Amino acid sequence: MENEDLSKEQRILRVMRKVLGSIVKDVTPQPGMLHPLSEQTIEDIRACFALISVREAELAGHLGLATAKPNFTDEPQTAKVVSIHSLSKKPVE
Repeated sequence: MENEDLSKEQRILRVMRKVLGSIVKDVTPQPGMLHPLSEQTIEDIRACFALISVREAELAGHLGLATAKPNFTDEPQTAKVVSIHSLSKKPVE
């Protein structure tokens, strides 16, 4: 969906998610180093991401948009593979 097609609230949520994600990336320390954020701040960031996700899902539901779900390689597949050879026409008798 293009940014112009989104409501003002959807655009705000998208920007908030991107900015918050960038902040988390910027302050994430190298392995073995102390984290500059307190545990409470980390929990608050997680809560913000959760609230943003819930609201984005609500808005998508109101618009009738399907929410994308990640597919994992170990999940059973719901789609069946059909050989292209089985689609060929049989001779008419």
